[in-house]
Amino acid sequence: MAGSGNTGITRIIKAFGFSMQGLKAAYKLEEAFRQEVWLLIVATPLALWLGDTGIEKALLIGSIMLLLIVEILNSAIEAAIDRFGGEIHELSGRAKDMGSAAVFLAMVNAGIIWLLVLF
Repeated sequence: MAGSGNTGITRIIKAFGFSMQGLKAAYKLEEAFRQEVWLLIVATPLALWLGDTGIEKALLIGSIMLLLIVEILNSAIEAAIDRFGGEIHELSGRAKDMGSAAVFLAMVNAGIIWLLVLF
């Protein structure tokens, strides 16, 4: 190979490893993520039981998965900002508030989907 970069299956394997490290870190370090993982564990069998169609089941489970994704992105934003120091800065606060707002909207989205599908 001409370059030192990983390609093909090696890249995929390494990317998978990095993803697993990220999931482990999120679960270990982020209380909200842990709570949402447990919500997914409880909600998945409920969704499979209560959803009438494959689409309903996918919406119910997918809405909680989306919440987990947004939570991880919010945690990543917070970690990156905190990495640069503890000084108060308007843009840092705005970024953290926007990440929190994204999590809130993902929660509202999940709630609306569950209500609409089940009632």
